[in-house]
Amino acid sequence: MKVLFISSKRPSFDIVPFIKSQGESLKQNGVDLEYFIIPSGGLTGYIKAIFRLRKYLNKHQCDLIHAHYSYCGWVAVLTFTKLPIVVSFMGSDVYGSEGLKGNKKLRRRVDIAIARMLQPYVQAIIVKSQQLFDHLRSKEKAEIVPNGVDFKKFQPRDKREIRKKLGVSTEKKVVLFLGHPTYTIKNFALLKAAENVAKDSSWEVLNPYPTDPDNVPLYINSADVLVLASVLEGSPNVIKEAMASNCPIVSTDVGDVREIIGNTEGCYFTSFEPEDMAQKIKLALEFGKETTGRKDVEHLEINTIAKKIIGIYNRVLQPTPVYQ
Repeated sequence: MKVLFISSKRPSFDIVPFIKSQGESLKQNGVDLEYFIIPSGGLTGYIKAIFRLRKYLNKHQCDLIHAHYSYCGWVAVLTFTKLPIVVSFMGSDVYGSEGLKGNKKLRRRVDIAIARMLQPYVQAIIVKSQQLFDHLRSKEKAEIVPNGVDFKKFQPRDKREIRKKLGVSTEKKVVLFLGHPTYTIKNFALLKAAENVAKDSSWEVLNPYPTDPDNVPLYINSADVLVLASVLEGSPNVIKEAMASNCPIVSTDVGDVREIIGNTEGCYFTSFEPEDMAQKIKLALEFGKETTGRKDVEHLEINTIAKKIIGIYNRVLQPTPVYQ
């Protein structure tokens, strides 16, 4: 099976790490896979990519196209290829504009409309959570398949040793925030407000953004608690990565976080009130030990997820398509 992954370049990455991780796991499970990267965004960049992709498909044999995000899906559709197209929606291209204002809210509404218009033209849709599934127009084509987590990369390690390697304080407890500090949806301001409310000198907030993806497992293992404060999410990978590392978590109730965390002790949900977040961080720090997160997310191990995706590919490639 020859599959072409389509993804757009991001400022810090040629291929977004979780998309690259998924692609490599598919390769390890027998899929012959190549990457087609759209180097620049904006309308002009995507239009140019349509013509580039046509040339690519004329020269290279493929069985199936798997596009990531709706704009990449449109690039595939507008080549008018006869190949089946699978699209993965990631969250921001499907869910609403709750919590956003002005131009950002308008942009999100445009993104949602573009994703809805795309759905009739693809053969299968992958979403990361039930919340995203509920927003779909073409539910009959869709399956919920969260991103997998690499258990070899994300696993518990010695906290003190990792902190020395990173140059992180070994004297204070560490509250880790891995999101973009100025991106409104990631809501770093809530954590800073909670820190001001707590007035607890025994812990400090660590926000190493941006950092090399290879450092993410180290930072998670350096932390006493990982905080996700987002206003909106689809299926945040950092929660699964923290679970696989047995790291306590404090999170807002967004995306599929509740499904992932379940009843894992040492993991807590917070409202958007700084006082509540400060209290939940206090509880997580008092928990003071590893969680059972790794055991609780065994079903999200990356090769298990890869097999589910391959199952979708096989159904799409059947002589009589499942999806009309």
